[in-house]
Amino acid sequence: MAPSSSLVSKLKVQLKLAISRLRMVQQKDTAIAKQQRRQMAHLLELGKEESARIRVENIIRSDISTELLEILELYCELLLARVGLLEPKECDPGLEEPIKSIIHAAPRTDVKELQQARQLLVEKYGKDFALEAVDNSDGKVAERVLKKLKVEPPDPELVTLYLKEIARTYGVEWPKIQRKPVHESDEDDDEPGDKQATKNLEEPLTTEELHKATPPRDLGPKSPVSIAPPSPRTDNLSPKLKLPAPPDLKPNVKMSGLKKQTPATQAQSEPKGTEDDDLKKTKNVVGGKIPDADELARRFAALKR
Repeated sequence: MAPSSSLVSKLKVQLKLAISRLRMVQQKDTAIAKQQRRQMAHLLELGKEESARIRVENIIRSDISTELLEILELYCELLLARVGLLEPKECDPGLEEPIKSIIHAAPRTDVKELQQARQLLVEKYGKDFALEAVDNSDGKVAERVLKKLKVEPPDPELVTLYLKEIARTYGVEWPKIQRKPVHESDEDDDEPGDKQATKNLEEPLTTEELHKATPPRDLGPKSPVSIAPPSPRTDNLSPKLKLPAPPDLKPNVKMSGLKKQTPATQAQSEPKGTEDDDLKKTKNVVGGKIPDADELARRFAALKR
């Protein structure tokens, strides 16, 4: 028989390997169960309820197995944390439950590292101790471990709950609501038979309301120029289309110089006309007196010259 210190050191290393391996198996089983749930949702969507009820039992069994591996992982971590209590020959009462639970449940798993840790525990505490753990004659194995190891069909209520949760997660309508067929008597009842029912009918729109209505966008000629709206970006998820503003017409130097001129300067800059021009201006004034016959004869004589 190997010394106690060497067994404890080997057990410590094996417990670390078992913990890492148990975590990997749990992750793998969780990923497989997720794919199976997606398949169950597809079956429910197709209306194959009986097939989904049978196959969902595999998902339930897989979840129970994953929960068992999680419990055994916690027990391994507990032994690793209290490795100093494994030095004595007799088993510590505080470690009796996790040790016997590992010895009892390890053969029912596919984790080789956990089975090797079980062999070291059996070698450490003897065959009688191992037989008590396998048979659970003293009732020291954890009740939740025994419950996870039971092989029995799941309850119909649990199956239904699983299917409801899968349907809710993947957005499938289940159980589907069956609509009642409409009978002829129900159709006759819906028809308006009195004057009050006819009043509730929607009245046609008047001409004023039609004029107020907004015409459709497609009505009328379309512009040959089309501007595509900007696409959303990470820094601006809802961009808005901004059109350029009209150009700001600023007066140039010449226009500004003309505006600065005063009426006095304008009067000086204007050339002085002759007396004939002044006479013409007075003659062309609108709203003057009507010329008499002598005035007209004088004008014709002036034109003949």
